[in-house]
Formats: sequence, C-alpha cells, structure tokens
Amino acid sequence: MIYHHTPRVTGWVGWVWFGGAMMVMAGLFNIITGLAAVFANRVYVQTPARLLIFDITTWGWLHFILGVLVLATGIGVTMGLDWARIVGVVLVMLNALTQLTWIAVNPWWSLAVIAIDVLVLYALIVHGREARPT
Repeated sequence: MIYHHTPRVTGWVGWVWFGGAMMVMAGLFNIITGLAAVFANRVYVQTPARLLIFDITTWGWLHFILGVLVLATGIGVTMGLDWARIVGVVLVMLNALTQLTWIAVNPWWSLAVIAIDVLVLYALIVHGREARPT
C-alpha cells in the first residue's frame, strides 16, 4: 500500500507570502536608504557621539548590497522556493543586525524594520514549507 502525503496548508501560507513581500519592500527600502547615504550623504548627519563602525558612505553601500540580496530572495520566497526561504532567514537576520547598528542614525525607522524582520523570520522558519509550489 502506497501512502501519498499531501502537505497541509494552513492560513499561515499567507504570512509566508507576507514575509516575501516584506522582504521585497525591505530590499527596496535598503536600496533607497543606501543610495541616499552614498550620493546624498547630507541626508544623514553623523555626530561624534554616535556609534558607527564605518562612515555613512560605507554603511550606505552595505545597505544597498544587502537590499539587492533581500529583494531577490524575497521574490524567491513569494514563489515558494526552498533555497529562498533558507537564504531569506539568513538575510533577514543580517538585515536586523544592520538595522541595529544603523539605529544611532535613524532610530525609529530601525526599530520598525527590526519588528517587521521578527515577523518575517517567524513566518519563514515556522511555516515556510507551506508556500512550496505543488
């Protein structure tokens, strides 16, 4: 007797798609933030009292590169690709860490992005397999 196991899809699959869409949006935001820091560095004011390991331009390039990676992976997550879910978890954690280091420059924005990253991580880790194409 052959048993065919059909994966159970719950309402959480919508959260996985939400996570992918948020990754796309976070990627776009990081790209815009990064480009603003690189090309219009007067948008962000760097003071000696703030903790930044690199200068604003370097952080801008890091945000831009991470944004491109998060954007591409978010598209893969919305398509239900396994590799994108795994890479997405790593990139969303990196995004949260970069936002934590960017918090001295833009505190409210960084806190909002970290909160969304936590929701995305939960959706990808706990329910990510439900978004697989059949």
